[in-house]
This record gives sequence, C-alpha cells and structure tokens, in this order.
Amino acid sequence: MKKIFITTFLVSAISSCLQAQNKDLKINQIQVIGSHNSYRQAIETDLYNTIQAKAPNRSLQGLEYNHINITEQLNMGLRNLEIDIYVDTKGGKYAHPKGLDIAKSTQAYDPTGIMKRPGFKVFHMPDIDFRSSCLTFSICLQELKKWSDANPDHVPVFITLEPKDGEASFLGTKPEDFTATQFDAMDAIIRQELGDDKLITPDRVRGKYATLEEAVLHNNWPSLKEAQGKFLFILDNNGAKRDLYILNHPSLKGRAIFVNAEPGTAEAATLFKNNPEDASIPDLIKKGYLVRTRADADTKEARNNDYSHFEDAKKSGAQIITTDYYLPSKFFESTYHIKFDDSTYVRENPVNGK
Repeated sequence: MKKIFITTFLVSAISSCLQAQNKDLKINQIQVIGSHNSYRQAIETDLYNTIQAKAPNRSLQGLEYNHINITEQLNMGLRNLEIDIYVDTKGGKYAHPKGLDIAKSTQAYDPTGIMKRPGFKVFHMPDIDFRSSCLTFSICLQELKKWSDANPDHVPVFITLEPKDGEASFLGTKPEDFTATQFDAMDAIIRQELGDDKLITPDRVRGKYATLEEAVLHNNWPSLKEAQGKFLFILDNNGAKRDLYILNHPSLKGRAIFVNAEPGTAEAATLFKNNPEDASIPDLIKKGYLVRTRADADTKEARNNDYSHFEDAKKSGAQIITTDYYLPSKFFESTYHIKFDDSTYVRENPVNGK
C-alpha cells in the first residue's frame, strides 16, 4: 500500500509539474507513452503450447507479453490505454472459452460468473487469448473512474477502443456483430460509468466551428489545464464500423468517441499511423491532428532490443506512442522497455510544443 501511495504521489507531482510549467499547452502539444491491449493477461504455458500444436501454421510468438493491471499502469505514469470490446447482448457467449477444454488451466476463469451477464466483454481473442484484468467494459471504466477520482489533476488519458467482431476463432466461437444500436450502447456506458465531466468529446473540441476538422485545424483542442482529470476516447477502426459509428452523427455530433477519419472529412481529428517511419506524421501534427503510433509490435523489437521504431516515434511528434513493454519481458531475455529520457511517460511534444 505504501509503495502504491508513493508511486501515485510521484506521478501526480510529475503531471502537476508539466501542467504548471506549460499551462497553455493544448492536449495535442504533448507526447505520451501508453500500452497496447492494456487489459491483457498472458496465456498459460500449457494452453499456449497446446494451441500452438493444434494450429502449427498460426504462430503465437507475438502473444508472449503480459500487462500489470490498469491502475498500476496509470500509477506508473502511462497516459494511453487500449481496450478491445466484444458484444454480448444475451450474456454467456464468452463465459467458457473453448481453449479451456483442450488444456488444463492453472487458474479459475470468471469464478463469480460475470461473463454470464449481458454487456460488453473485454479480451483479445475468443477461445484462445481470453485472460483479462477487467473482464467487462463496465469494470474497466469503473477502474478508470476510481483512479481518476483519486488523482483529479492527472494529465488527460487517451483511451483507444477497438470494437471486435468478424470471423470465428479456429475453435469455433464467432463474435457477435456490432450494430448501430451497439455503438449507441457503447457511448451510453462510457457516459454512465465516467460521467460527462470526465470526458473530452468531439462536441467539446468542435465548439463554434462548422466541422470537427475545422476546429482541429484551428487548434481548438482544450489546454492541459482544461483537460486535467479527463479522458479522450478514440475508435480504433476504419471502414464499415467507423462509418457506422459516424452515421447520423456528422462531425461526430453527440458522440462520446473520436474516430480514425481521413483528413479532408468533417470527422477528421485523430489518426492511427502505426508505422512510426511514416513521413506524413510530422505534417499532420503541425496541422493540428492527433496521431497514435507504435514503438513495437508482435514482440519483434523487444526480442532484438531494437529501439529504432521508438526513436522514430518520438521524433515524429505522434502524440500517442504505444508499447507492450513499459517493463522488460518476463518471457524471454531482453532489457527492452520504453520510457522517455527523464524516465517518465509524458513530455512536451518535440514537433508542435512551444
């Protein structure tokens, strides 16, 4: 308990210092480090080996990473989290992952029966990669709210959401499709669990401007002072799901979440550029967009102690840099882990900071 208190105090002090020194900085003028699949808990060794044997053409090597819980990540100073969500309108669809039928598990799965209830569920892959530190979206949001209330002056936290559906797993479970109704429910639960006072919304950024993009190009993002203690959500989808979320909400009017929209469209504000070498990123930053990129992926950089993509990400000015390794790996020998030069996870943006 003492260790957690000290860590929380230091993170709060760092956040307050950044805001005090740069009170006029907008939220798109900082750079933060966060985690990828932030809720994810590792597959047990026996299950991992059994699944790999049953599907030898599907390498699971990229899944050899693990996360501490969300509160601990926030206490460390991470200011971006990623959450995958699945629809479960009736409840019970994911209550017994089929992977548990093919290998012994070292721990009980959902002993309190949370997964049997209707609502959005949080995990990586049906049947295969299902361990999560917060099994439902509501639980994740409640954890965010509790932490934020305890740290009310925190630098805004960026949350990337990936609504998942599509093909069945190779063990047979097909996710339920997202619909317009489900997207409305997703917005509603965010507002319900966090409260509007905790959200930076497209409406807030658009303000008096005709479109969201026009507001962004005029740098109408809130300042750090205005945004302290808040969260900004971004939908990690393009194509059909993104368009469905936008439908009947031009410029994302009334929506709780920003989207990955192309420049030149009314909804353009936040973009995903997962390759940090993408030469377009600095220009996008200078124009006013908010960009997410990745320092590493599929364990490759960590296995090779390769920081080149992280260096590219920093130089690009992308405001959000995600990693699986804010701590060194426990699965293979490597010292690779990501932080800024001063050992923090938030700094002034090198491209558009003051």
